[in-house]
Amino acid sequence: MSVVDIRKTAADLPDAWSSLPLVRVAGSDVKVLRMDGRPLAPESHEAAEALLVVEGTLRLLADGVETDVRAGELYVVEAGVEHAVRPGSRGTLVIVERSADAAATGARTAAP
Repeated sequence: MSVVDIRKTAADLPDAWSSLPLVRVAGSDVKVLRMDGRPLAPESHEAAEALLVVEGTLRLLADGVETDVRAGELYVVEAGVEHAVRPGSRGTLVIVERSADAAATGARTAAP
């Protein structure tokens, strides 16, 4: 794989909050997306996911606690924890999460 310019890739996405898978590593997908200030509804997942802010700020509500995750910071949402994106989240976000294929087959992956 060649070098990927994460910020440019996110900026070129046609829709905000629509993630683009970049690569699969050890049963986990690495995705990039562009945050545009809109909030997202609460969700939870069967596996933990890592949220890495490349630029901007992710305004997160996780397990009832409000947290701002800034550029260069990583937040790990543990499995089963309800989380939502609050209004004002803008910038570039990289998500590392267990791939749908791994989840469907029950493959084990290392925790982030």
